[in-house]
Amino acid sequence: MAKNNLISGSIWDEYSQKVQDRMNHPRHMGELTEDDAKEAGAKLIVADFGAESCGDAVRLYWLVDEETDTIINAKFKSFGCGTAIASSDTMAELCIGKKVDDAVKITNLDVEFAMRDTPDEPAVPPQKMHCSVMAYDVIKAAAASYKGVDAASFEDEIIVCECARVSLGTIKEVIRLNDLKTVEEITAYTKAGAFCKSCIKPGGHEEKEYYLVDILRDTRAEMQSEKLKKQADAKGFGDTLAFDELSVVGKLKAVESLIDEQIRPMLMMDGGNLEIIDIRKDDDNYTDIYIRYLGACSSCASGSTGTLFAIENVLQEGLSPNIRVMPI
Repeated sequence: MAKNNLISGSIWDEYSQKVQDRMNHPRHMGELTEDDAKEAGAKLIVADFGAESCGDAVRLYWLVDEETDTIINAKFKSFGCGTAIASSDTMAELCIGKKVDDAVKITNLDVEFAMRDTPDEPAVPPQKMHCSVMAYDVIKAAAASYKGVDAASFEDEIIVCECARVSLGTIKEVIRLNDLKTVEEITAYTKAGAFCKSCIKPGGHEEKEYYLVDILRDTRAEMQSEKLKKQADAKGFGDTLAFDELSVVGKLKAVESLIDEQIRPMLMMDGGNLEIIDIRKDDDNYTDIYIRYLGACSSCASGSTGTLFAIENVLQEGLSPNIRVMPI
C-alpha cells in the first residue's frame, strides 16, 4: 500500500513516513561541544564510523553524566544518503536517556523498527537496510571511547559478514521477519555478501564458520519445523504414552497420518516426497522410522540435515520424543 509521501514519486513508496520526515527534518542533527558539556556538567564523547562498503560515514556526539553513566543528550553528523540521515537521527534519539551499557544493546534492527510506520511494514527498501547497521556500529564506538576499551569487547554476536558488519543473529532474524528464501534476498536486506562475497558459500576464500547458504538453509528448516509443530498441536496429535504402547502396525498408521497431514504437503510443494520403508523398536526403547526420499528430495542436500531435522522434530513433538528418523 502506498504511503502518504512527503516526496512525490513511486520510489518513495518503499520508505516509511517516519523515514521521509527524518530525512527532511532530522531532530538531532548537529554537534555538541566542550562548552555544552561544561554547561551540562557532563562528559563529551565524539565517535566516528565509516562504512567502506558504501562510502557513508557518521559522527556521533554524546553528553554523558559520569555519576550515573546516563546519556543526557546526543547529536550526529551524517555524511551520506537520506536513509543514513534518518537512521542516524533515530539512533541518536534512542540513545538519549539510556545508560551507556544499555545504549550498546541497541541493534540495527531496533533502529529500523523504530522508523516503521506500522510493525509489519519495513521502513526502508532492502538495499538501504545497511544504513541502520552503520548507526549500530557508531554506538559501540562511542561506548568504547567512554569506557576506554576496544569496541570489539561489546560484540557479543558472531559477525558473519565483515564487510557490512552483519551478525549471525541479524541475518537469522531478518530471514524470519521477512520470510526470505534466497541468499540474494538476504544480501538485499542486509548487504551481507554484497562485497567480497566470502561469506556466501565455501570456496575461493579463507574458511569461515558460517556461510549465508547454510544459515538460510538451517533457519528455514527451523521455521518449517516450528510451523509444522504448531499445525500438529492444532490438530491434536500426540499422546506419547499411547504411541509408545502401539503395535508396529498402529505406529505405522499414526506416523503415516501425521506425515500425510503435516509433512508430505510441504515436501510436495518443492517437487519431493517420501515413503516409509520400515519401523523398528530398538533395545533402548527408541522407535526408528526408516524413510526413503522421493523426487526432488532424493537429491537435496538438506535431506540429511535441515529437512530431516524438521521431519523428526514434527514426529517427536506430535507423537513421541523417542522417535528417530533414518533416511536410507
